[in-house]
Amino acid sequence: MPDGSGPVAIIPARGGSKRIPRKNIRPFLGVPLIARTIAILQKSDVFTRIVVSTDDDEIANIATNAGAEVPFRRPAELSNDTAPTIPVIAHAIAELEIAGWKGQFVCCVYPAAVLTRPDDYRSARDLIAGSPAPDYVFTTASFPAPIQRAFRRTSSGGAEMFWPEHRGTRSQDLEPAYHDAGQFYFGRRDAWVEARPIFSPASRMLELPRFRVQDIDTEEDWRRAELLFRILQDDERS
Repeated sequence: MPDGSGPVAIIPARGGSKRIPRKNIRPFLGVPLIARTIAILQKSDVFTRIVVSTDDDEIANIATNAGAEVPFRRPAELSNDTAPTIPVIAHAIAELEIAGWKGQFVCCVYPAAVLTRPDDYRSARDLIAGSPAPDYVFTTASFPAPIQRAFRRTSSGGAEMFWPEHRGTRSQDLEPAYHDAGQFYFGRRDAWVEARPIFSPASRMLELPRFRVQDIDTEEDWRRAELLFRILQDDERS
């Protein structure tokens, strides 16, 4: 596909991370976090462009040095910690279209998606191009235990089932449940621009193994992600 119409990866990376300061460019096993994710995207050979949406000059410089583009700056109203993802991506699409991009597929990739593999993006590309055409393909992982047998803590400190009707149901007889893995969202241009919901019957799930799903919001998360990343690298070399 020509660069003017091929699928684009957009990485939203604002500078004001609070829980882990400067998280998006903090060295992850010696390499800035966002640079790790850019390298995985490059290896996938899915995207004709990798674009970073940021309000931060240092992030922009590191992303550019890693091989991504930073053709615009994200406005302040979309750079606070309450800005939803869909408007951020819609803004990026509008900026790209002003500059001549005419594609149909946009993948929002979070900077901390360092445990994804190139094949994940290839699988998502194949799903979004399928029939019937989904609005989005998003990553999921299964819950390790049946959610139907989950408990809440009572005011007295005791336990109460959310769904007591499943008190005696065998685990293997309960329907599996999934959660958002939060790695990437491969969507159609119109779905992003029209703000269609990501989690809907019009989307498709791409299930990832649980050991490759890790939010990075705390120092403990960071350490665990580094350990998993190193293990996965060793496994690929073996």
